[in-house]
Amino acid sequence: MPAGPRLRCNEAMALYLVGTASWTDKSLIECGRFYPRKSMSAEQRLRHYASHFPMVEVDSSYYAIPDPHTAQLWAERTPQGFEFNVKAFRLFTGHPASPAVLHPDIRRALGPHAPAQLHYRQLPPEIRDELWRRFLDALAPLQAAGKLTAVHFQFAPWVVRNAEGIEHVAACARRMAGQLMAVEFRHASWFAGEHAAATLAFERELGVVHTVVDAPQGFANTVPAIWEATRRELSILRLHGRNRATWNVQGATRAADRFNYLYTDEELAALVPPLHALGRHADKVHVIFNNNMEDQGQVCARRMTELLGPSAPVAGG
Repeated sequence: MPAGPRLRCNEAMALYLVGTASWTDKSLIECGRFYPRKSMSAEQRLRHYASHFPMVEVDSSYYAIPDPHTAQLWAERTPQGFEFNVKAFRLFTGHPASPAVLHPDIRRALGPHAPAQLHYRQLPPEIRDELWRRFLDALAPLQAAGKLTAVHFQFAPWVVRNAEGIEHVAACARRMAGQLMAVEFRHASWFAGEHAAATLAFERELGVVHTVVDAPQGFANTVPAIWEATRRELSILRLHGRNRATWNVQGATRAADRFNYLYTDEELAALVPPLHALGRHADKVHVIFNNNMEDQGQVCARRMTELLGPSAPVAGG
């Protein structure tokens, strides 16, 4: 079955690929509105998703490094031309992780007294190296199939714009040499005042893709939408919803509370002109909906495709 529409607004502008962050969220499956049956297999779900949208962001790789065989199956179960962005493993982006999500041999190497929550800086250098090696190995099947577009690094809110934060981001870029790396910041310091221009210059120097973020504003752990392209190959708009009331509620579940937001037609339509402007500086634009309560992301992705579509022929398909 062919992938969803690939939209090009005109010859001078980018190819627009619209999709969602993940295709396997529990509430998406249980709502029963996007997938024909709740009992579908993993293969059937991915094939169904890929019949509606031309790209997806792999979210599960944030929680644990996937097995290369799993990535091979993703490549095999999607049509030619389908694209994946893969989210970087959480330890690399400053988030803590339980030893339970690591490979058994790495858990053994850490020993019986490893802390309940690991942090990247606490890991011995040889274990850091091994985690990077395995993560890159997991990407290889998608890359070999020509279906890996970018690896997305969503840095933790406590990765701030200081000497330590700048060096950590640069170190990740060095590790990802040879891959297209996208960067998303979650602390306001990166784009506050005069830092905005310096951060964009830093991204260009590293050769990473700047991520335009749509999220609630006015919090230390959100950044404004900076509509700039730092790589000709790709720009990304990533949409988290605008639910201010639940953005920082303690204990809120990821899908059910923080990202519970259905964009209105007016809100989506207002994003089309800046997307067109962004596309004048990039060959391709990914529009990724991370509002993942039930089928909200899929509903918004379909509507955004419609809004982008009338001014463009359908390319690919």
